[in-house]
Amino acid sequence: MSIGNSPDGNSPEDERPFEDVRDERSADRVSIGRALQQARIAAGLTVDDVSNATRVRIAIVHAIEHDDFTPCGGDVYARGHIRTLARAVRIDPAPLLAQYDEAHGGRPAPTPAAPLFEAERIRPERRGPNWTAAMVAAIVAVIGFVGFTAFDSGGDKAGSSSQAVEGSTPTASKPASPTPKTDKPDADPKPDPTDSAIAAAPRDKVTVQVSATDGRSWISAKDHSGQLLWDGLLKQGQSKTFQDSSKIDLVLGDAGAIQLYVNGKKIEDDFQSGQVERLTYTKGDPEVG
Repeated sequence: MSIGNSPDGNSPEDERPFEDVRDERSADRVSIGRALQQARIAAGLTVDDVSNATRVRIAIVHAIEHDDFTPCGGDVYARGHIRTLARAVRIDPAPLLAQYDEAHGGRPAPTPAAPLFEAERIRPERRGPNWTAAMVAAIVAVIGFVGFTAFDSGGDKAGSSSQAVEGSTPTASKPASPTPKTDKPDADPKPDPTDSAIAAAPRDKVTVQVSATDGRSWISAKDHSGQLLWDGLLKQGQSKTFQDSSKIDLVLGDAGAIQLYVNGKKIEDDFQSGQVERLTYTKGDPEVG
């Protein structure tokens, strides 16, 4: 009597449960983590290299290579990490994903496309605010505000010392007081200093009159001690007169637009338009410092 085969002709091995056959096949197959580790080593990559290339944290890479998928945070994230790591070590992720689905109860239920894409893509690191750019923008804004304020209000500043004597401000029209015309056919159209300005030039002091005849110019005036007498924009047709016991220091932003009278005498220097001049005048004959 033969006992090698069953009555229906099948061997005892053929009658084993299907689950046992599958378990033996699974035991012979390399695990997911081991496959990823072997591929990484064959590619000459370290765990740090893979982490830097995929943005998957080093601890998660180590855990997956030891077949521990708990740190991934769920099946969706675990499948995404397996796919990312497989591509980084240059192997096909499809068999590994199928093996994962087989071991974890099949592929998870479909989820909407947008959340799945967000879960599986490589997420960039969050960066803090760019404080350097913010500080530069703030500094530029403060400098611009201070410059605008000084430029706008400079023309309305009064002299900070009683030594600064403000001259009259002629208008662009013809002077009301009768002024005898010279016989020169090419008389200078620039306004002459007023009689009061020339009369206010005592010998024991230095007197400087600044007139904007050919445009406007920013000017600054200081006395012998360095104290600021005036700082602002002199518009065309305006003039300022400064007086000190020994010395007046001037800075002319656009010297070509300015006509100077020092101690009642006209300065004939040929200043160029747009030229910045730093001048010093003392008692006696005017001298350019």
